[in-house]
Amino acid sequence: MTKPEWSCLRDVKIIDLSQLLPGPHATSLLMQLGADVIKVEQPGAGDTARQLGPAVFAQFNRGKHSCALDLKSAAGRAAFLRLVREADAVVEGFRPGVMARLGLDYAALAEANPAIVLCSISGFGQTGPYAEHAGHDLNYLALAGYWSVPAQVEDKVSRPRARISDYAASGYAALALAVAVMSARQHGRGQHLDVSIHDAILSWTAHSAWAARGYEARPHDAPTVMPENDLFETGDGRHLALGILENKFWLNLREALGGEFAALRDDRFATRAGRQRHKTEVHGLLAGIFRTRTLAAWAEAFGALDIPFSPVLSAPELFADPHVQARGTIRHVPGEDTIALGFPVRFSLGLPAGGQHVAALGEHNAAHSCPPAPPPGGPAR
Repeated sequence: MTKPEWSCLRDVKIIDLSQLLPGPHATSLLMQLGADVIKVEQPGAGDTARQLGPAVFAQFNRGKHSCALDLKSAAGRAAFLRLVREADAVVEGFRPGVMARLGLDYAALAEANPAIVLCSISGFGQTGPYAEHAGHDLNYLALAGYWSVPAQVEDKVSRPRARISDYAASGYAALALAVAVMSARQHGRGQHLDVSIHDAILSWTAHSAWAARGYEARPHDAPTVMPENDLFETGDGRHLALGILENKFWLNLREALGGEFAALRDDRFATRAGRQRHKTEVHGLLAGIFRTRTLAAWAEAFGALDIPFSPVLSAPELFADPHVQARGTIRHVPGEDTIALGFPVRFSLGLPAGGQHVAALGEHNAAHSCPPAPPPGGPAR
């Protein structure tokens, strides 16, 4: 793929041993910023994401090379260490202790290349009483207090629609890798990065959970519950999002709709403090108002108003949305029923479109002087 000439990552090489989301997403971000990524996969099956379908694997692995290596074999480990000698970083997502059992812990990698950065991404980190525990996104959210924070007048526990713990960890991993690699290039000494998915999401939830203490018996009273900052059902069974935080937006809403819905002009609701004192009444008022029209009618009514209103989009509506199309972050991949995402930050010096190729398992073994990959169905690690 074409690389940004200005990027400090344009000659950085990263070996990606990880699977599924956090590690592959972190290395994909760095690849989009100029790094080369060699994905090392187990022979036979490869990354577990391959088993979930081509589109799932492609989501985080476009543009990477693939080498199939049996790291339990002497030949596989030797080939891997040859890659390490020419690399800047290794990213792995095993449980703690697996790399040591393979003879490929940080000490072994640093012996081969003192400047190597090893980034270990695990559920609960390399230390602590939960370090060996199995887990996935929902587990980390549960243990990070995600559902301990009251958020709605009519609150309930429901699962998020995206794997936010994994994405939190991948973002921190990518940032830490960029800093550690650049530091190693400057000083000649690498280091071991211990990325805990639980720590990552905890850094997002901790402040709100701290503020929620003492409201367990009366969550409705928590300051995080705001009656005018919520999702509301419309007359046709759709939903809209009203994001009122600043009082000026409530005043704009009152001005726009108060003629038809006089209760909005109640002086008790004129300030945020007043609305917080009357949460149930304010929320019920808004819920009743929004059920009087369809989502399309409300979108038209709010179109010219300075109010943080948004329709809750369906999947087809999302990809047809004019702002999404104008920004160009999402690209349809020619010849495939799938999409690719560009890096979600615009650089004034420009970033090229990411590599489109999705490597077959072991496709680049020869290019990186690795033993030939076994045929499909061959021995797995």
